[in-house]
Amino acid sequence: MRYLLIDRITALEPPTLARGVKCVSLSDDIFADHFPGHPVMPGALLVEAMAQLGGVLLEATARQPGRPDFHALLTMADRVRFRQLVRPGDKLELEARNLGTSEDGGRVKVEVRLDGKLAAEAELGFAFTPVDHPRILQRRQEIWNVWLTGRADEP
Repeated sequence: MRYLLIDRITALEPPTLARGVKCVSLSDDIFADHFPGHPVMPGALLVEAMAQLGGVLLEATARQPGRPDFHALLTMADRVRFRQLVRPGDKLELEARNLGTSEDGGRVKVEVRLDGKLAAEAELGFAFTPVDHPRILQRRQEIWNVWLTGRADEP
């Protein structure tokens, strides 16, 4: 994954809820070109941050013993609204709520808050796809560990 747009998952309560934070920094590559002299986080990356948190919630909800590992792939973005500009120095608080999960995928509603005010929101749909490549599974586990514990080597 090129961009990890969640810095920490602060709550993971499958099947209902996930919360996370993203601290936006001027050193993020995206601000080199978006926009020079007027840095603004692109809406597409806000949607990606929402998708990363929503995907974690759905994966944690649907994971069952004996079932192969899988990833939640974003298939739909509906009712997307951007309400505030996001700039370097902002701390985003994201919350994903499960709207429904099946063996094939699921839907979530995600809200992004900035200083307690709604900055963006969307309803996102996902499909599950199996993943069996050991390197991809190992990298995904490392990312989850960092998001949940701050360490890559936690179980």
